[in-house]
Amino acid sequence: MPSLQPSDDESLVDRARDGDEAAFAALVRRYTPMLMRLARMYVPTDALAEDVVQETWVAVVRGLERFEGRSSFKTWLFRILVNRAKTRGVREHRSIPFASVGGGSDGAGIEAEDGPTVDPSRFTSEGAWTSAPADWRDDPERSLESDEALRIVRAAIDELPERQKIVITLRDLEGLSSDEVRNVLDVSETNQRVLLHRARTKVRQALEDWIAA
Repeated sequence: MPSLQPSDDESLVDRARDGDEAAFAALVRRYTPMLMRLARMYVPTDALAEDVVQETWVAVVRGLERFEGRSSFKTWLFRILVNRAKTRGVREHRSIPFASVGGGSDGAGIEAEDGPTVDPSRFTSEGAWTSAPADWRDDPERSLESDEALRIVRAAIDELPERQKIVITLRDLEGLSSDEVRNVLDVSETNQRVLLHRARTKVRQALEDWIAA
């Protein structure tokens, strides 16, 4: 039997739909670590996160024939996970429904939950930093500490309010686009952008504090 070659999601999904177990296994290997990280933000233990991920893959198997590709497979998969993780998180008294992020479509009401307003001049209209934190990439000694920088970033993200943590994880760690995050979480562009700005500001400050130390 020929070995499974790396492939894009669309090809793997088509093959899995046709009963190719190796293709489905490749999707499971590709996305389970991401799903675990996201589920863990909604539920209090790794064991519960594993349950949510397993339920997600069962739902994928059952729904794959109906998946029409109007969104990417990744977006569809993450949305299934989030819906199940939110339900389990509420049951475990861990999670607040994401729709309560603001008082309206303009994002009103976020400030009381998620901190002070971010200075918009620090970001582009797409939510990216206009400048990186103090540059250490050309410093060999700092470069050797890049693993430590990643640890600082992850630690800062862990300290964020739940909604900020989820948005920055999806955007900056898992690589979803703004549209994908809005579709996964069912939030407005304004809410997504404000939460991402606030999360990035706090992470940036943690990096700058580390660099200055």
